[in-house]
Amino acid sequence: MAFHALRPSLCNSAGVLRSRPRVLTAVVVIIVLTAGVWVAWDRLHVATPQEAKGETKAHKPKSLDNDDRKVTDEQRAEMLGRAPVWRTPAVPIAQASFVGEGLETLSCKFKLSDLGGTTPKFDCTLEDGQKIRIKYGKGPEIPAEAAATRLLKALGFGADDITLVEKVHCYGCPEEPFSTMKVVEVTGAGPLYKNVIDYNDVEEFTWAALERKFSGRPVETDQVEGWSFFELDLVDAAKGGAPRAHVDALRLMAVFLSHWDNKSENQRLVCLSADWPKDTRCSDPFLLLQDVGATFGPLKVDLDAWGHAPIWEDRPSCTVSMIDLPYDGATFGKAHVTEAGRQFIGRLLTQLSDPQITELFAGARFNHERGIFSAARPVSDWVRTFKSKVSTITEGPACPEA
Repeated sequence: MAFHALRPSLCNSAGVLRSRPRVLTAVVVIIVLTAGVWVAWDRLHVATPQEAKGETKAHKPKSLDNDDRKVTDEQRAEMLGRAPVWRTPAVPIAQASFVGEGLETLSCKFKLSDLGGTTPKFDCTLEDGQKIRIKYGKGPEIPAEAAATRLLKALGFGADDITLVEKVHCYGCPEEPFSTMKVVEVTGAGPLYKNVIDYNDVEEFTWAALERKFSGRPVETDQVEGWSFFELDLVDAAKGGAPRAHVDALRLMAVFLSHWDNKSENQRLVCLSADWPKDTRCSDPFLLLQDVGATFGPLKVDLDAWGHAPIWEDRPSCTVSMIDLPYDGATFGKAHVTEAGRQFIGRLLTQLSDPQITELFAGARFNHERGIFSAARPVSDWVRTFKSKVSTITEGPACPEA
């Protein structure tokens, strides 16, 4: 894809940069010096729950995810009551592919934006104006999120779309865009920095992740973004919401993945209705997991820790919790799983073949080095641990009634 169409005619040259006031130069220097410190901190920090071939265009149909809707607390609670959490997969589970759409190269134009979380990322725009998010770096969150989202979608749960890209060419990107944007945000230097972006410069990021949001209108209140796991108790099958078996299956999937970083912003309430006129009720709400990068650990792609993370807090009573995970499992409290829920998730997971599970981990590059803080493990070890955890769910006596 030729990028000349993306380059604005008013790009600043190096000479223009040198002519800026000294205060601007100072801001840029601060940004550069702070970037290294931020990156080092990010590599060691654990986020709290509070806080195709060739040059590819990666075009996608128009999504609903940019049409955020604000509702009242009462309207949100009513939507939660009517929300499903699972849909029949478009592709039968036994036929699902876990390789994922792969791109060799992708070019985009850097977009100044505020960025949350701790995983290195930046926003940019494609030639057609579509805004995308790129996650980069050698940390474990990229392979974790790629595998977790592909598994969730294949089983029928909602999740974002993660595409691994071998090379991303970002025009106008600083060398460390995430660190730079954090400093720009803290210092309030956005208007100044916007004027010195040089779209003739290009930075290359290898094996990055292209993130596209699940297509659905995000629903929020003035105080709450997303939903917490304890709010699953509000889902009511009698009102059109998910049956208890589906809710319990979602709980077990969260435990299976060790999705401990489950603050409300990392789950999403959406409206799937193609048309949702203002001041009317959404006819098709849905609950999904949004940010599942802190999985397969708990500290993200840690095979030994994942293998030892328990499924059941107490198997005889079929009680689950995340009390042994960081922050005591955050919003995931102790819950009883019904026999119908255990059977349901078991039927989904046991449809996966060994080649599919192998493809899941190999396609997400679990067998590749991810920097000096982690060593790659053979895919066969991940497959063996995956199957062992499935057996922990499916084997044993029936769950008692609550």
